[in-house]
Amino acid sequence: MATPIQRAHLTIADVCSELGVARSTFYDWRAAKKAPRCFKLPNGELRVRRTDLDSWLDSLQEAA
Repeated sequence: MATPIQRAHLTIADVCSELGVARSTFYDWRAAKKAPRCFKLPNGELRVRRTDLDSWLDSLQEAA
């Protein structure tokens, strides 16, 4: 199993790799407003803050 990337700002490719989903799946989630919060760089590329990804993953946990 790959070691999670520990950078403050992740590319969409990084996020997809860590979650094990296709890029198209991520964009489907984003269109449905179910993806982690992203921000856009001046060059148009998207990034996800590590803290936002971790918070998003925590929000998906079901109560046991």
